[in-house]
Amino acid sequence: MRILIRAVLMAAALALSPLAQAHEGHDHDAPPAPTSTTALPRAVATSEMFELVAIAGSDKLTVYLDDFHTLAPVTNATVEMDGPAGTVSATATGSVYELPAPWLAKAGTYALVFSVTTQDGADVLATSLTLPPRQTISVAQEAQPPLLQGAGVYLTIGAAFLLGLGVSALVARHRMIAATTLVLLLAGGLYIARVGAHEGEDHGTPSALPRITATRDTAQRQANGSVFAPKPTQRLLEIRTQLTNLETHARSVELPGRIVPDPNASGYVQASVSGRLSPPPGGFPRLGTAVKQSDVLAYVMPPLTAAEHSDQRQRQGELDQQIAIVQQRIDRYERLLPSGAIAKVQVDEARLELKGLRDRRGSLDQVRRQPEALIAPVSGVVAAANAVAGQIAETNAIVYQIVDPKRLWVEAISFEALDGVTDATARTSEARSLALSYKGSGLGDRNSQSLPVHFEVTGNVANLRVGQLVTVSVKTSETVTGIALPRASLIEGQNGQAVIYDHTDPERFVARDVRTQPLDADGVLIADGVAAGRRIVTRGAELLNQVR
Repeated sequence: MRILIRAVLMAAALALSPLAQAHEGHDHDAPPAPTSTTALPRAVATSEMFELVAIAGSDKLTVYLDDFHTLAPVTNATVEMDGPAGTVSATATGSVYELPAPWLAKAGTYALVFSVTTQDGADVLATSLTLPPRQTISVAQEAQPPLLQGAGVYLTIGAAFLLGLGVSALVARHRMIAATTLVLLLAGGLYIARVGAHEGEDHGTPSALPRITATRDTAQRQANGSVFAPKPTQRLLEIRTQLTNLETHARSVELPGRIVPDPNASGYVQASVSGRLSPPPGGFPRLGTAVKQSDVLAYVMPPLTAAEHSDQRQRQGELDQQIAIVQQRIDRYERLLPSGAIAKVQVDEARLELKGLRDRRGSLDQVRRQPEALIAPVSGVVAAANAVAGQIAETNAIVYQIVDPKRLWVEAISFEALDGVTDATARTSEARSLALSYKGSGLGDRNSQSLPVHFEVTGNVANLRVGQLVTVSVKTSETVTGIALPRASLIEGQNGQAVIYDHTDPERFVARDVRTQPLDADGVLIADGVAAGRRIVTRGAELLNQVR
């Protein structure tokens, strides 16, 4: 027990001695605190016209110049800077401007004045750029293995403990413990020497190399929830903003709806009698085929049952018999007519009777052989086709539906009467906007206790299909006050709340919860959550929300 206590005390004394002393040539009084930044040194400035960000490089300034209200890049501008090296002119490279700045190699704070001239006017922006001092890192420290860099103190303590244990064992004449301790010290020393010394490297006098800590300039979300988006990232994401303005708008109501054909430019093709379908000479028209009014789309051959066939044969025989009798009478009248025994009027009446019988006989044959032609009621394209050769078409079955694709309506469903409809728009699932014209609404409730409301599509109807679901925004005569923004400005937060991004600084965006109301197919009305005069992101908000 005494041996163990003496070993621990000796190990503690040996371990504390290297920590309390300083190595030769090193100052351990005040070690520098490590620093790290996430952005390169930059200078920002804003005015009523422009927003400017100048990012420092090794020997030049990269200037990003945007419109203050929309964040659109300003191109074809003349940019000059008054700085430590006097007045210099910028060179345009794409949508950025570059300025030579050899004074960036020296740390300090520099006052900069930028003069911007465009076709719309000129402006002056004053700002300052602060360059931090460069940090030095020695080559020996950089090349030192992680084992020696992080575990040097612990290795020293362990070696001191073993050394103290060995000395105590020798004093107490425990040769086995002393030998074991010596072996452990030798093995540890060889391992450290092997790891610490590298072949072909000089670990003598460490040389200092200048390093700039800030080497990254990436978008990231800050601790307070705001998003830092550098100007290069904003250009890649095509961020655009809009200055908010409080205005009075017509109150809108959103209704579910679907695309329907114009009843005056569409129609159904149905058979008047039940029969078997057969194709016209060119075949059945396919879906999407353009047809003209009165074009033959199919034929219907009415089938005859055994009873109908027997009745038809009987009627044919009776007509043939009557035709033969009248023909004999006419022949007899014609022989007696020259002698004057028969009046000519009797011959004419017999001939008319024969003609009527033959017509009846011919129509009876045509009923069995002549099919019914199904013709297009209007001009348009085939929207629905249910024709198959040999199929039995019933009288209530729709064989074809013809729709004029240039004349479409929207049928919306409303659960309340709409009074004073002034304007309406529709939005598809692909965020496409359609201009509508109000046509009227029904007076009777449907089974779902709703009223049908009809609108005509007055804008571009290309690529629309019948039955496509849309959301109709109907403007009424009532008014509301709020801020109008495009629908692309809104994103859904984690709690389902509507969120917009406020552009507070040239490279900073803050998410704000808002309360919205429908406005039209392209925009929404912000009722609460943001004040007038703010710059709100109208394009790229979804991409900003993905920054982590």
